Amino acid sequence: MARLATHPSDTGLLVIQPLRRKQCAACRRGPLPLLVVEGGAPRCLDCADLGHLVFLPRGDTALTRRSREESGLSAVVVRFNRRRSRYERQGVLVEETALARAEERCLADAEARRRRRARDARRRAVQDARFTEAFAAEIRRLFPGCPAERAEAIATHASVRGSGRVGRSAAGRALSEGAVVSAVVAAVRHLDTPYDRLLMSGVPRHEARRRIAVAVEAVLRGWRGAGADVG
Repeated sequence: MARLATHPSDTGLLVIQPLRRKQCAACRRGPLPLLVVEGGAPRCLDCADLGHLVFLPRGDTALTRRSREESGLSAVVVRFNRRRSRYERQGVLVEETALARAEERCLADAEARRRRRARDARRRAVQDARFTEAFAAEIRRLFPGCPAERAEAIATHASVRGSGRVGRSAAGRALSEGAVVSAVVAAVRHLDTPYDRLLMSGVPRHEARRRIAVAVEAVLRGWRGAGADVG
């Protein structure tokens, strides 16, 4: 029985998906969807003693590998690509019970991965909650007049994981004063001034910031009790 010479690393038997209609040289059945070449002649899977195997298409590497590990007998299915002048793998033939065991193993792995993702999500949620709390505490330290609920809202917005906001920057994660102040200034700019309306009306960003700088400073001064240039 032929072996897969086109894939030297493979030790599986070779089964071919023929491009043209073929008939079994032994039982004369045809056309054959799959065949084995023995002594230069095509044989159907039943005549080649492979008829009890089931076809697993390519695509799931883990399932294919495990199916072949579980199967006492297996074969690699290939088809000739005329354009590339080579045989290309289409899948494998394995024992049906082996495929079932491999599917169970893959499902167990998928469940393990799901549980791991859930654990990781819970761990990240705890870390994020602690970081947001620390960020809010730093806001209240720098701006003792800032209402607690406002500080929490600013910290929550600034520290959303994957948002790219200042709270997730290296400086933000280090709770640097500059990052914390930037988050507060941004919140005041958008919520306590007409900044967004100016942008929507076509005012350039730098001009809009210039126009609302005094209003931003007034809010910050009230929250921290000392002036600073934030324009």
